[in-house]
Amino acid sequence: MKSIRLLLTIFLLASVSACSSNKKPKPPVADKIPFEVFDKRIDNYYWMRLSDEQKAASEPDEQTKKVLAYLNSENEYTNAVMKHTEPLQKKIFDEIVGRIKKEDESVPYLDNGYYYYTRYLEGSEYPVYLRRKESPGAKEEILLDVNKLAEGQEFCSVAQVSVSRDNKLLAFGMDTVGRRRYTIWFVDLETGSFLPDKIDNTTGQAEWAADNKTVFYVGKDFETLRADRVLRHKLGENPEGDETVFFEDDETFSVDLQLTKSKKYIVIQSRQTLSTEARLIDVNQPYGSIIVFEPRSKNHEYHIDHLGREFFIRTNADGASNFKLMKTEEGRTGKEYWKDVIPHRSDVLLENFELFHDYLVASERIKGLPNLRIISLKGAGEHYLDFGEETYTASINVNPNAGTEILRYSYTSLTTP
Repeated sequence: MKSIRLLLTIFLLASVSACSSNKKPKPPVADKIPFEVFDKRIDNYYWMRLSDEQKAASEPDEQTKKVLAYLNSENEYTNAVMKHTEPLQKKIFDEIVGRIKKEDESVPYLDNGYYYYTRYLEGSEYPVYLRRKESPGAKEEILLDVNKLAEGQEFCSVAQVSVSRDNKLLAFGMDTVGRRRYTIWFVDLETGSFLPDKIDNTTGQAEWAADNKTVFYVGKDFETLRADRVLRHKLGENPEGDETVFFEDDETFSVDLQLTKSKKYIVIQSRQTLSTEARLIDVNQPYGSIIVFEPRSKNHEYHIDHLGREFFIRTNADGASNFKLMKTEEGRTGKEYWKDVIPHRSDVLLENFELFHDYLVASERIKGLPNLRIISLKGAGEHYLDFGEETYTASINVNPNAGTEILRYSYTSLTTP
């Protein structure tokens, strides 16, 4: 018995000695420097906030050096604490990468006489944007090779790629810093050359008017990066003179643009967490009046689309917490004119919808699962898509062509990746 006690004592002493010799690294502790933000709270770490000028400077100032030193110490601490997991990290990384196709291509979609798609080439990190005419045997055209744009850049992100109505010009947004402040560029698709027009400090989204020379885009607040204004640019003119056609005064709202399915209207969407408001720009009258679809009101969320001579509205008006679908005629956009298409249901969430000339597709969540409901607009009935599995995710994909009878949707499950 004494021998056992002696052995236990020796073991405990050895364990304590081993633990003391293997000291764990101590995490870095950032300095707390109080700074009063407005008049509501104290931000002890405001000193870490660097301006765009400081980030772009060739030589770091004292504040930048201090921030970098602290970030480096955090990285060193993380590397030290996680060092024993490096083999596992590599194993997981290799397994994930091994499941990715070396070459991959998106499913083409038809829009205005062309099939559009993207392709990833083996060894490349960025997509190539491509198109080909609808006619059989048409030659493939390269719209944009992001791999070439990214050469020499530490970071590169391309936002929306938008083609003009006459299929001759391309607009796209690019961020090479990582601040989500995109510069919009323009490309002549017949020559492949870049136009001199260059628009900085945007969300990267540009929507074309029908004249093929006017674009609308969303600008950002330089400091807060809030998308707060819509501007109009005419090709060939100095972007510094672009007119702000709408400014969102409420700092709780942000702005984005949407082209309707009919391609007749550009929608300016102002949104916050619990409220939205839409405005309409007629693409055939880029210098005309901008119309408020339905004035914003507290806790009213709505989203609109247009096809033919009707607007369709997904809305939570009148207590429709799960949303309902309504419609109205052109020129009668006020809520008092809206009529039910899909009424509100307490057990079904209406998440989205897609318009076609002969069909309406509703994305509905029933008992936690997404369902796609196909409704004939010609009185031929309706049905739900049967996915044949108990658990899955499904959503409406890109469908720019209203005249088709083919629905593009995304689907995945544990057995169908």
